Amino acid sequence: MRNVLNILALAGLSLLATSCFDKSKPNYQFFPNMYEPVPYETYSEHSVFPGGKEGLIPAQGTVKRGFTPYEIPNTPEGYALAKASLKRPADITIDSDKGKELFNIYCAICHGEAGDGKGNLAKREKFAGVPNYKDREITEGSIFHVITYGLNSMGSHANQLSKEERWQVADYVLKLKAELK
Repeated sequence: MRNVLNILALAGLSLLATSCFDKSKPNYQFFPNMYEPVPYETYSEHSVFPGGKEGLIPAQGTVKRGFTPYEIPNTPEGYALAKASLKRPADITIDSDKGKELFNIYCAICHGEAGDGKGNLAKREKFAGVPNYKDREITEGSIFHVITYGLNSMGSHANQLSKEERWQVADYVLKLKAELK
């Protein structure tokens, strides 16, 4: 009789322990926010942000990781300063093949593969007045500055090319200029 009572007690205890079990939710949550996060709608106003704004502006003077600011302004005086004094930093190594590859991707469509100003867009008269490098008085600093900010009809390529890549293209443009003479 004692064994039957023990078996019934064990069955009752196991029935009691499993009766609250729900497969869709854990029984006890140690960190409930991990299971049921607070939802935020994208671009929505929320009380978390001061004044109920959509988000916060980065602190003034912050620079994104891996970005080096270019201090010369986008003005005619800045162009003249870059042309006269800007030199490639010593820590940037030049890879001529990479410079040629980048030039052919981003520049040759207008400037031509030889730098003669006869790229496909210039031939089809989509852009008029694309300069021939042999007619220009350019330096590596002026080329870097123009790639960074753009000039006349040419837009900035700073978003497409990193600082190192812009220096490689500038070096390759100088090689093309030397070959055109």
